[in-house]
Amino acid sequence: MEQLRRTMMFVPGANPAMLRDAGLFGADAIMFDLEDAVAIKEKDSARALVYHALKTFDFSHMETVVRINETGNGGTQDIEAMVLAGVDVIRLPKTETANDIVEVDTIITEVEQENDIEVGSTKMMAAIESATGVLNAREIALSSNRLVGIALGAEDYVTNMKTKRSAEGHELFFARSTILHAARAAGISAIDTVYSDVENTEGFKQEVALIKQLGFDGKSVINPRQIPLVHEIYTPSEKEIQNAKEIIWAIREAEEKGLGVVSLNGKMIDKPIVDRAKRVIALAKAVKCIDVEEV
Repeated sequence: MEQLRRTMMFVPGANPAMLRDAGLFGADAIMFDLEDAVAIKEKDSARALVYHALKTFDFSHMETVVRINETGNGGTQDIEAMVLAGVDVIRLPKTETANDIVEVDTIITEVEQENDIEVGSTKMMAAIESATGVLNAREIALSSNRLVGIALGAEDYVTNMKTKRSAEGHELFFARSTILHAARAAGISAIDTVYSDVENTEGFKQEVALIKQLGFDGKSVINPRQIPLVHEIYTPSEKEIQNAKEIIWAIREAEEKGLGVVSLNGKMIDKPIVDRAKRVIALAKAVKCIDVEEV
């Protein structure tokens, strides 16, 4: 089944209690933050705390991500510690060019080689947070085989654009569209930015519905209460699930009969329809709407 990234929950790297409890809330991915969420004087201790959390607690049911500092500001040490801890994904902050990705890819490779870790097993994700990064999104997305996703960091982006976030999100439309197209061109995930007004549930749900309709794979979240709201919106309807099942069954039947043309209810089934059906089934299985073995 595909790796779902409906929710990526930010967890401050310097908070031991949150590190301990991070796996309890049902997010698809946890992002331990060593960058903006950590004061300068706490960087070293946060790195050690996240390292020990990854080595100690069982996060096997979700993807683990660590947002590192910039390589000239402690990021190299972050990379080494997190690769050794067995993190799934290293997330770069403030990515502006493909060279930013290549530089970190090279460092990860060196750490893997020096410690007999399978080269390429540590994945990467890029956070795009500026006009330069948005305009270079396609090159960034295609820059490394390690890259599994790119994400929008809206707060830094709107500051860079000399504006601020609005309820409607018009100021983010170009960045969202560009990042999404870059991700799809590269065959990787696109993750939307955080919604910081935790008390505004309706506003949050409206934004999640918008980014789902645009095509994003998921959203970064900052509070556990936001997780079930995202998952609910990303859960397919019963009608969508039944239609997807019928498409998958029709494909299997055609393959068994050696048919080159597949139709359902008098309509041709082509690859885009099949891909959408598989996505619906994956989402339905994730929330246990259907059994894993059912389709």
